[in-house]
Amino acid sequence: MKLLAHISDDKTRTQTIEEHLISTAALAGNFAAAFGAQAEAAYTALLHDIGKYSAGFQQRLQGGPPVDHSTAGAKAAIQDGNIPAALAIAGHHSGIPDLGNPHDTADESTLVGRSKRRIEDCSQWKQEISPAKAALPPWLLRQPDNLTMAFFTRMLYSSLVDADFIDTETFMDGKAAPRGMGEPLSALLEKVRAQAKRYLDSPAASPVAQERNKVLRACMEQGTHAPQGLYTLTVPTGGGKTFASLAFALEHAVAQKPQMERIIYVIPYTSIIDQTAQTFADLLGEDNVLAHFSGVDYKLTEKDDLTPAQYRKLLSSENWDAPIVVTTAVQFFESLYANRSSRCRKLHNIADSVIIFDEAQTLPGDYLAPCVNAIAQLIQHYHSTAVLCTATQPALEPLFRRFAPELHPQEITPDAAHLYEVLRRTTLQDLGTLPQEEFASRLANQPQVLCVVNRRKTAQQLYESLPAEGSYCLTTLLCAADRRRQLDDIRQRLKEGLPCRVVSTSLIEAGVDVDFPVAYREQCGLDSLLQTAGRCNREGRRGAEESIVYRFRLDECSTPQMLRQNVSALDYTARHQDTLDTPRAIQLYFKELSELRGPDAVDKHGILDAFLRGIRGCQLPFAQVAEEFRLIENAARTVYLPVGEGAA
Repeated sequence: MKLLAHISDDKTRTQTIEEHLISTAALAGNFAAAFGAQAEAAYTALLHDIGKYSAGFQQRLQGGPPVDHSTAGAKAAIQDGNIPAALAIAGHHSGIPDLGNPHDTADESTLVGRSKRRIEDCSQWKQEISPAKAALPPWLLRQPDNLTMAFFTRMLYSSLVDADFIDTETFMDGKAAPRGMGEPLSALLEKVRAQAKRYLDSPAASPVAQERNKVLRACMEQGTHAPQGLYTLTVPTGGGKTFASLAFALEHAVAQKPQMERIIYVIPYTSIIDQTAQTFADLLGEDNVLAHFSGVDYKLTEKDDLTPAQYRKLLSSENWDAPIVVTTAVQFFESLYANRSSRCRKLHNIADSVIIFDEAQTLPGDYLAPCVNAIAQLIQHYHSTAVLCTATQPALEPLFRRFAPELHPQEITPDAAHLYEVLRRTTLQDLGTLPQEEFASRLANQPQVLCVVNRRKTAQQLYESLPAEGSYCLTTLLCAADRRRQLDDIRQRLKEGLPCRVVSTSLIEAGVDVDFPVAYREQCGLDSLLQTAGRCNREGRRGAEESIVYRFRLDECSTPQMLRQNVSALDYTARHQDTLDTPRAIQLYFKELSELRGPDAVDKHGILDAFLRGIRGCQLPFAQVAEEFRLIENAARTVYLPVGEGAA
C-alpha cells in the first residue's frame, strides 16, 4: 500500500510520500545547480521525509498526535557519512540544529543527540525510493574547513526547505502558485540602457552631470567585459552611484554565460529602502522590484483579497524569486547566519546574483569579519559578483585577504582621485566648540541649512529653538510615511527658495537626496562627515568655496561612546592631511580606525570562531550562532500604523 505524505484540507485528494519526495528532489536539485550541488540536494530531498513511512505519522494524518518525522532521514544520511544532508534534513521544520559532540545524549537537540534516539520503524521507504549517494561538490572537498562547510550546509538547507514548501503548497492548493515575478534581466537592461542614453546624450549637462556620465560609461563598459568577482565603486556622494551601479549590475549579469539570475541591492538603513526601491520601480516597473527588509511581514492581507501582482510579490518575499531585490544589511546578513527555514529559505536564490552593497562603509564593525567572510563565500563558491559601493571606501582588503587571498577588489571607476577633485562641491571647516544656545542662534539665522547631530535629544532641543516656519526635525522616531512626507516638503521648499532649516540625526546621511547651501555636522567619523557634505551643494549649482560644511562640538554634549574611536580617527586624519575629502585621507582614516578598534573588534561576538573551534565542545553550532548574530541588538517588533492608503 502506498503511504501518504499529505491529505488536502477538503479530504478529497492525497499525495503519496513517494510522489512528494520525487517532486521535492527535482525542485531542490534545480535550486542547488547554481553552486554545483544538484545531486547532493536531490539526495537530501529524497531522504527528508522518510520518517513519514511510520505508522505513527500515518495516524497523525488522521488526527493523531504529532510525531518526529525528520530524525529518520537524518540518521540515514549520517549512515552514508553525509553530515550536511543530515543537518538539513534534521532541521527542515525546526531549524538547522547544532552538530554537537560525541558525548551528547538522546535528550539533546543536537544532531548527535538526535542520532541516538530510537525511532519508529519506517523501513518501507527502501521499497519505493533509492537515493544515490551524492558526493559533495569538488570545490567543497578541496576546502573542507568548518566555515565553508557551514555556509554550504545553509545553502543546501535553503534548497531543501524551499522545494519542500513549494511542492507541499502546490499539492494543498491543487495548482502551482504564480511564482517567479518580473521580466528577464535582459529586458530590464534595455530599460536601463534607454535611460542611460538620455543621460549621456543630454546637451545641457552641468559639469557635475558630465562627471556622473563618465562614471556611468565606466560602469556600463566594465559590466560588459568584467568577469565575476569582487569590485569597488568609489564615487563621491552625489556622483550618481545608484543608477550607475544598477547599470553595471545588469550589464554584468546579462553578459555572463549563462546569464546570472538576479540583482540584489543591499542598503544600510530601512529609512531609505523605500526611496531606492521606488527609484528602481519607476525605471524598471513595479512588478520587477521586491523591497524586503527585517521585521516586515507581507502576509497582512488574506490571499483572496490580494491582486495578482500583490500575490506574486508576497510569494517572492518568501524566497526572493524576483529579478531585482532591494533589502537591508540586517535582512541580508542575518539571513546568511540564521538557522530557521523562514529566514534561510531564500538563500539559494542569492547564488548566481550580482550583489551591490550600497554605503559599504556602514557594514557593522562588530560583525565585519563574518560579513566579509559571507561575501567571500558567495563570490568564491556561489557564482556571485559583489560590488562595494560608497563615497568612503572602507579598508576591507586585509579581511578579504584573510578569507580569500585570491580575491582582489577591482575598482570600476578609472580615476577615483581625479573624480573627487572635479566633483568637490563643498569646503570643510572646523568650527570648534560652541555653547548650544549660541549654536542654535546661528542655525536660526540661516534661511536654508542642514544640521546633523548624534542624539535625538539634541535634535529635538535644537529644533525647538528654531523659527516655526520651515523648520523640521528628522529622527527615527518618525514613522516612514511621515518621514517621506517631510522630505517631500523639504525638497519643495529648497527648490522654491523658501526658509528650510532641518535638524536631523544621521538617518539623512545615507542616500537621502536633498541639496542645502550650507551644512553642519556634530563631531563624528570622516565617513559620516563626508556623507553630510553630500547633502550640501549636491547639484553643484554654487561654488565649493561658498558651500561650507562645518564640523562642530557642543559644550553640553559629550561624544557618544560608540563614536569616540571614529572621532579620534578623524582628528588623527585631520592632523596628517590638509584636505579631508580625498581617497588618500579616507584610506588613512579607516586604517587608523582599524588600529584603534584592534584585531578582535571585527568579530566581537566570536561568530567565526564558533564555527572554526566550536562552543563549549559543541561543533558547528548553527542554532547558537543564529541567536548571537544580531546586527541590531535590541528586542524590536514591527508596528503597523493606519496611515494614508495603508489605513484599511
